[in-house]
Amino acid sequence: MEIKNDILWRVYLSFLGMVILGLFVVGKTFYIQQVEGKFWTSMDSSMHLKYKPIEAERGTIYSEDGNMLSTSVPVFDVYVDFAAAGLREKDGKRFKDHIDTLTICLSNLFNDKTPEAYLKEMKLAYKNKDRYYPLKKKISFTQYKELRDFPLVKMGKNKSGFIITAKDKRINPYVLLANRTIGLSRNNASNVGLEHRYDSLLKGKAGQQLVRYVSGNYMPVDGGDVDPENGKDIISTLDTYIQDIAESALMRMMTGNNSVHGTAIVMETATGKIKAIANLGKQPDGSYTEDLNYGIGKATEPGSVFKLATLMSLLEDKHVTINSVVDCEGGKKNFYGLTIRDSHLGYGAITVKDAFERSSNVAFAKLADQYYHAQPAKFINHLHRLRLDTLTGIDLTASSGKPTIKKPTNRSWSKTTIPYMAHGYEELVTPLHLLMLYNAVANNGKMMKPYLVSSIKQYGVEVRTIKPTVLVEKICSDETLAQLKECLLAVVEGDHGTARKIKDSAYRIAGKTGTAVTALDNRGYNKGNKIYQASFIGYFPANQPKYTVAVVIQNSKESKKIYGADVSGTVFKEISDRIYSSFLSTEKYMVAHKPDSNQYNYFGMKSELSSIFTSLQMPYTDSAGSGYWRTMQLKNNAGILNTPSVSNSTSGSVTPNVVGMGLKDAVYLLENMGLKVTATGRGKVLNQSLAAGTNFRKTQNIALILN
Repeated sequence: MEIKNDILWRVYLSFLGMVILGLFVVGKTFYIQQVEGKFWTSMDSSMHLKYKPIEAERGTIYSEDGNMLSTSVPVFDVYVDFAAAGLREKDGKRFKDHIDTLTICLSNLFNDKTPEAYLKEMKLAYKNKDRYYPLKKKISFTQYKELRDFPLVKMGKNKSGFIITAKDKRINPYVLLANRTIGLSRNNASNVGLEHRYDSLLKGKAGQQLVRYVSGNYMPVDGGDVDPENGKDIISTLDTYIQDIAESALMRMMTGNNSVHGTAIVMETATGKIKAIANLGKQPDGSYTEDLNYGIGKATEPGSVFKLATLMSLLEDKHVTINSVVDCEGGKKNFYGLTIRDSHLGYGAITVKDAFERSSNVAFAKLADQYYHAQPAKFINHLHRLRLDTLTGIDLTASSGKPTIKKPTNRSWSKTTIPYMAHGYEELVTPLHLLMLYNAVANNGKMMKPYLVSSIKQYGVEVRTIKPTVLVEKICSDETLAQLKECLLAVVEGDHGTARKIKDSAYRIAGKTGTAVTALDNRGYNKGNKIYQASFIGYFPANQPKYTVAVVIQNSKESKKIYGADVSGTVFKEISDRIYSSFLSTEKYMVAHKPDSNQYNYFGMKSELSSIFTSLQMPYTDSAGSGYWRTMQLKNNAGILNTPSVSNSTSGSVTPNVVGMGLKDAVYLLENMGLKVTATGRGKVLNQSLAAGTNFRKTQNIALILN
């Protein structure tokens, strides 16, 4: 009995022990999962290695004349691994010996904190053994070069703990210049322009970097990198000088006339290359910027510039010649219950050429209705052949506006459709569509595909060339073409031409004006809601066309000028004058001076500014008493010279203000004061890395951005 009890006691004791052990295991499991779970997960992650992508350097977009239109500049993020073995060896002797000097250098470089503040923060991070302490982000290359030579940092990553990673920042050195057409690299789907269209070529192929996860951050591991393949460079067809001309002329008219939005496109006649495309829209604060691509992406009712397509159809079908007579019936006629008027009433029986020259709406509505009312398909087929119902095919496919040319099968088709289409209503086309048509006439009937990229390069070697493409070999017969050219010349050179104001004695211009009535905020065409879209499309020199230009501007209710010749024709003339004098004239050609209410500012040497005014025979006054340097204000063709507001003597340690200076003057001034100058861009100084009026030390770097 005692043996049995002894055995049972042992069994019970063993069973109890197993139960206690089981409860302990379950409890420990629960404790590890719920209490220590995060710790063990982080321990596992800290041993985890993975490859992190290294972004390739994005390619640069250049103008055809070699200027950078969109490029990537390096910016650097600076981190410190305060647990680095080299930094903490010998009880942190290396850190303690150099931290005071380092914090003074950091304070002088970034000018954001005092040396004491840097010292306090870095000592605390050292005490806490922070593994990936973010010291500074997005520093410039100039700052990075200085930082590399600082105490401790120059000892290298392993001894100093400093980890510097490079990133790319996308900039347009010319800021506003063709900004919408070039596009913005925003790393998302909202990219536009060439940046969007050629993204796959520009972005290159990403590399890989081996990293280890440490204390919530990934740290690079040496020896595991796969180098990225840099993106290709895009050489656009744009010319920065012509682009600047187009944008300046467009901006001057729009600001002076309080316009809503506008575009100016310059096309090389023989090739279809877009040499400039300016797009400006008025913002809520009254300023103008490149907000939309109005030249390519916005289809509107074109108005009288569409009459060229109507005239071509009538001539090609042999219904009329330009000497045929049409009765304008006093400039007012009823078509199936709706009245069409000429802008100037009183025209009677005149020739077709005269009707085009005077831009008679009644004449073209009447002729189109007479010959195409019973067979509208013939008229529509002509418009189709002229590709007015087809996408232009330009590189910016995502931005291209879709044209709308009505067909008899459309529900909105009516008896009045043909007469209204004939003079530029009840159809929607972009300015680029009509530019292609006018360019085809200038190019002896050959319609060229418009394009914005001429070649693609990789590491400076051309890998692809984009050549001109013919879309339509001949848009009409030579007989029709000759009559069209004669009519386009008459618009500018004729006694009654609507664009006779822009006639020039040095070279000939051919083109057509248009003034389309549009509805304000889609509220209908009632009195008070009407605003006007002014257009001029033409080419020059008319005897041997080199460039075709389209200018389309949407005016506002406050605009003082509304007609195509006064608004868009003036812009066209400024563009053509400056292009002709720069590229086409064999003789010295001076553009006539006109009073300019816009103020122009400049900064340079007194002797050179005085020489310029004397040479140009322009009046100026010098309000400064002494010194070599002057600020200059030019307004209404008269100059005023003043002493610069920030000291620009060649002595002392105060940074001068060189914004507005040319590069030569800026370098001369700054280097004489002991600064080292680096510059990017062309033109005048737009920004300087050292703020004017702040102290500097000898041999310190200053970076200039020119525009």
